Amino acid sequence: MNCLFYNVLLFIAAFFLIPFFAVKIVFAGKYRKSIGPKFGLIPRGVFEEMQGSPRIWVHAVSVGEVTAAAPIVSSLREMYPEACIVLSTSTETGQEMARSLITDATSHIYYPLDIPIVVRRVMDRVNPDIFVSVETEIWPNFVRICSEREIKIAMVNGRISPRSFRRYRRTNFFWKRIMNMIGTIGAISAIDASRLEAMGVEPSRIHVLGNAKYDSLAARANDALRDEIEARLEIPHETKVFVAGSTHEGEDDVVLKIYRGLLERYPDMLMIIVPRHPERGSAVLSLAKDAGFDDCITMTEINRGERRAGRRIIIVDVIGELFKVYSLATMVFCGGSLVPRGGQNILEPAAWGKVVLYGPSMEDFMDERERLEMAGGGITVRDGNELLSEMLKLMEDPETLRKRGEAGREIVASNKGAARRYAEMISSRLNG
Repeated sequence: MNCLFYNVLLFIAAFFLIPFFAVKIVFAGKYRKSIGPKFGLIPRGVFEEMQGSPRIWVHAVSVGEVTAAAPIVSSLREMYPEACIVLSTSTETGQEMARSLITDATSHIYYPLDIPIVVRRVMDRVNPDIFVSVETEIWPNFVRICSEREIKIAMVNGRISPRSFRRYRRTNFFWKRIMNMIGTIGAISAIDASRLEAMGVEPSRIHVLGNAKYDSLAARANDALRDEIEARLEIPHETKVFVAGSTHEGEDDVVLKIYRGLLERYPDMLMIIVPRHPERGSAVLSLAKDAGFDDCITMTEINRGERRAGRRIIIVDVIGELFKVYSLATMVFCGGSLVPRGGQNILEPAAWGKVVLYGPSMEDFMDERERLEMAGGGITVRDGNELLSEMLKLMEDPETLRKRGEAGREIVASNKGAARRYAEMISSRLNG
């Protein structure tokens, strides 16, 4: 009955969503690569390359989940050299990153829309022995069909944000049955585990195993990656750079004011803004020009061969560059936090030994914030004025800035190992 109710709602929602996505496809060019595969229209050759055993289907929604999935897939490949590992994503940005970052996967596909006929069509072709969801990506029809076919299900790097938890609790009557179809769940923290229990998951199915993103970031932060981005952006090694990463609407004008304040003390300082959604690049460029910064260049222009030529502001309007850009930073602001968006991944700059500053809205990254702040590698600010004040204070004491950044890097390095634990959990479920 619950699934019938869900599918009726899905059918009703389609009347509103199909015109919306059609407009996006025609006028903005979004979803053109993914819309066909999401309806199960996947070229035959993709399935033909799925050779090997066991068959492990790992799903990572977008960029953040791909980061967590990468070391888990690598660990699975070490444990099962002959396995067929299928990696799916929901977004096109996630797909691009997965293809470049997760080379241990046998195949890369798009996750099907949660329509029973579409799910069954793709499931028939992939035919997995186990399905692994990265973080809390739960689609009822997909989970139900896996259960019907006795395909084992696991969840790794499980995280339940406060906002998601409130939504799940309001509809707990529906989710309890779906969640208990998942055979085993690896949670990031004890808080996530307690929320899963409150949602009706049997405690025996939940294991607190840590955050696999620590493994991924610690492994990727290296001199070669930093040297490559320095050369491409023509930024000498000792240059002072303010990086505003994963900014949301309402934060870009704030960080531009901060940059103006930093220039008064450090006139040679550069700024790199990385909007959370790359399509906002043109809007951020307009804001910068309105603020009096005419010497801006976008990453798209640089990738096309245009030289930075001394321009002070770089706007990164493409995916896959943020982690590298953090390596250049003297000062870091991590967005989604001065506006009520729950924060963004503060582990990425910390992995490079950077002190990270962020606003009060960090509900989705409470554990990471607590760990960094205890070590001195993370700082909460209330508003733009406090952000500028803290940055100036830190830059006046380079040795303290360095030590606090190194303490944050140690937090990332010392928490490695979760990916292997998740791979072992998957193996136990696969063989159990």
